[in-house]
Amino acid sequence: MAAIDDLLATMAKLRDPNGGCPWDLEQDFATIKPYTIEEAYEVADAIDRADLDDLKGELGDLLFQVVYHAQMADEEGAFAFDDVARAINDKMIVRHPHVFGDAAVRTAATQTDAWEKQKAVERAEKATKTGQEPSVLDDVPLALPALMRAEKLGKRAARIGFDWPDTAGVLAKVREELAEIEEALAKADREAVQEEIGDLLFAAAQLARKAGVDAEESLRLANRKFSGRFQAMEASARAEGTNLRDEDMQTLEARWIRAKDNAKA
Repeated sequence: MAAIDDLLATMAKLRDPNGGCPWDLEQDFATIKPYTIEEAYEVADAIDRADLDDLKGELGDLLFQVVYHAQMADEEGAFAFDDVARAINDKMIVRHPHVFGDAAVRTAATQTDAWEKQKAVERAEKATKTGQEPSVLDDVPLALPALMRAEKLGKRAARIGFDWPDTAGVLAKVREELAEIEEALAKADREAVQEEIGDLLFAAAQLARKAGVDAEESLRLANRKFSGRFQAMEASARAEGTNLRDEDMQTLEARWIRAKDNAKA
């Protein structure tokens, strides 16, 4: 706890109007939000690279973001870091009655079901407090990456039975959306093309969900694969004393195939 206290004191000093950091003093929740998102992704990147030393540093950066938001909230009299820590601790205890209470959960699957039921109760309570009708889709954050949010929305809807029985149904939907994109392209209807591509991406996210894979992670891996192969193309061109910009599509395609083959070798 001494380390946490030191971090909280550092944050308070940075935000102190008397001698604090001018940049830190100018920040608010909205301006700090992008850094919070960025740090979360850097944590994920360290995990993907299995770099535990880097993970330690990135987790520290992410923790600093929590401390930053808590400090600003404390200045407004809304809540403090202790309130944040207490709230998540209380929530974890409530959501794990099989550990901290008398409930019996025998498998991970039954625990997941119990977890989701408890979260549904919490969403309903939150909606009641705000005078709104609860929705199965409540609390799926708008700020999530769009592909990740699409998968989560589909998962929520599936809990009440609104879902395809298997991947075959989703594949048919993907093909349907592709056909609708072709139709919109043929009409040169830009708004329709955008809408239909969005429908295709949403359907692709549901296909990933039904196949048991993470859509966001799948796209992240595809991005990494593309980057690696494209950079291999650049390297091969430099080795031959040329530049990709000066090559025709046939030559570029040949380089891509070689890069793809070399990556598999």
